[in-house]
Amino acid sequence: MGKRIPNAFNLLVVIAAALGSTCCSYGMAVISSTIGQPSFYSNLGLAPQGEPGYDRTAELIGAFNGVNSAGSALAAVFTAWSSDKWGRLRTMQMGCIFSIVGAALCAGSVNVAMFMVARIVAGWGVGMLITVIPMYQAEVSTPESRGFMVSMHGIMFAMGYTLSAWIGFGCYFVSASGSDSSFAWRFPLAFQMVPAILLLGCSPWLPFSPRWLLAQNRADEAHAVLQRLHHTGDDARDDLANKEFYQMKKQLDLDRAIKAKTSAFELFKTAPNRRRAYVGFSLMFLNMFTGVLIIANYGVILYANLGMQTYMPLLLSAIWVTASFPGNIFTAFFVDRLGRRLFLLTGLAGLTVTLVFECILQALYQGTTNKAGQRAAVFFIFLFIAFWSTFIDATQYLYVAEIFPTHIRGAGVAFSMVGLYVASIIILSVGPIALEKITWRFFIVLIIPTACHFLNVYFIFPETKQRSLEDINQAFGERVAVHYYGATAEDEKVYEQAMREDRVAHGDVEKAGVGETGVVHVEKV
Repeated sequence: MGKRIPNAFNLLVVIAAALGSTCCSYGMAVISSTIGQPSFYSNLGLAPQGEPGYDRTAELIGAFNGVNSAGSALAAVFTAWSSDKWGRLRTMQMGCIFSIVGAALCAGSVNVAMFMVARIVAGWGVGMLITVIPMYQAEVSTPESRGFMVSMHGIMFAMGYTLSAWIGFGCYFVSASGSDSSFAWRFPLAFQMVPAILLLGCSPWLPFSPRWLLAQNRADEAHAVLQRLHHTGDDARDDLANKEFYQMKKQLDLDRAIKAKTSAFELFKTAPNRRRAYVGFSLMFLNMFTGVLIIANYGVILYANLGMQTYMPLLLSAIWVTASFPGNIFTAFFVDRLGRRLFLLTGLAGLTVTLVFECILQALYQGTTNKAGQRAAVFFIFLFIAFWSTFIDATQYLYVAEIFPTHIRGAGVAFSMVGLYVASIIILSVGPIALEKITWRFFIVLIIPTACHFLNVYFIFPETKQRSLEDINQAFGERVAVHYYGATAEDEKVYEQAMREDRVAHGDVEKAGVGETGVVHVEKV
């Protein structure tokens, strides 16, 4: 099977959808810069770090993140239904609206109670977008370029983290100048609505997912969308797009036949689906226990504990998230070639070693005057993001988006994202308190699940590279109606006959055959 470069329209569709990815990560990370702004504490009547009453503040910071993650978890469950009922595109639009409203409420909060409610609304928007975007990107991509295309989610995620950190860093100097203006924390919170507004504005020009259209019995629309998305100059007759479409139809028929014999809880009914559900949930759940959320959201606290003062914690946080860009770009170009399993295993091994060294250095030098030791601890925090961004960040969303068949993809991806947010609620709620009470020992809590997760991936996760979404069923022990990759001679005959019938149905007279590469080609006579 030859390598297909995505056409410009397909790439633009995926990048436009990824504006929502930027909205997600910005919304998830903005609290990190918010708690670094002195005016945030004074405006909402909170005690800053190091002053009497900070114990209560630490609890509230954990609650701000906890309710945000709870809103996202509930939204992921809602998205499982809405993405099938109204489609991936309409669900993205709804997620944008919730994100815009949530950002406005956060920025306009006048007390702790209002801020708490606003964080729930903002979290709901993030939960919808983070669930539906990789699903949509996977379904509009060619099998050959799916890794690259869905990695746009990770790259634009890095963009959101970076924007949040640098905007927060810049706004710090408004407070540092002696002003008690709330602009320093309100503007960064309000900025979350910008990528959501951009995506909402682009959305009328985005196509519906062809697989969702096919599931709604809108076959002609699905076929037309797929041809527009996957048309290339090297395939002027759209033979490969037609081949994809035929496989999608046959696999959907087979999946529906299976679904007719199962219950409403199909995600857990069959052994292959239970394995998929476990793989997706455990991947997202245990990835959060590597400590990435602690560094991303409470980096300013970690750096302050290592002796960094004034603007340095915010500056280091901004540099840390910016350092995630090269890794995500590496994933986009190489994950299709090297494979999902290799990326995940390399990343988890590197993170485990990094966390061990970080724990040792924190134990030895936290609260001391040993600058060299503290700087070494900061180095390993940066080594962490190198492993995370290169091997885990984009790969996790790609893997979850592709392992579920079309008829349960919405439920499967949502269930996986619930794992992410259940872990987020736990980690982010206890994080500030743990960093305050047990200090460096908290890293032990992160090392153990990260090491166990490596074994989890090694023994249970199948490889999915270089397969169409329908072909992946075979990796979980299920039947594939007809193969796209590795098609047998019998499969090729089926494709040949199907495309002959399709051309005849559209008024063409043709002869069909199989080329030397094994790909069906059609010649006009």
